[in-house]
Amino acid sequence: MAVKGKKFKHYEDTTKVEAIRLHVEEGWSYQKIADHLNINDKNRVKIWVRKYRQLGEYGLLDQRGRREEYIDQDRYVQKLKLDNQMLKKCLEIWMREVQKRNIVSLKQQQNPSLLLNS
Repeated sequence: MAVKGKKFKHYEDTTKVEAIRLHVEEGWSYQKIADHLNINDKNRVKIWVRKYRQLGEYGLLDQRGRREEYIDQDRYVQKLKLDNQMLKKCLEIWMREVQKRNIVSLKQQQNPSLLLNS
């Protein structure tokens, strides 16, 4: 547990990304990364790697407080694209149905005997 009034060390995003890169791409150990980047605790690097694997770079953002400001933009854009595709398909189906109805009603107007034969 933290001591009251204790200041915690803050690490820049570039440091976090470099630590993750060294572990994932280069295969460095957590202790070696901590020593190389002057990180006080090797477990901090382990936490960053775990968050990165779960959530991508979004997991590295400081999410305390202003959560509204941090939106995973890639996921949001992907969701909007999927919604847009679905709406386009729905519109396309709807337009085909309207065209079919219009064609049937035009045929019925042009040839009223079709109504009697049906």
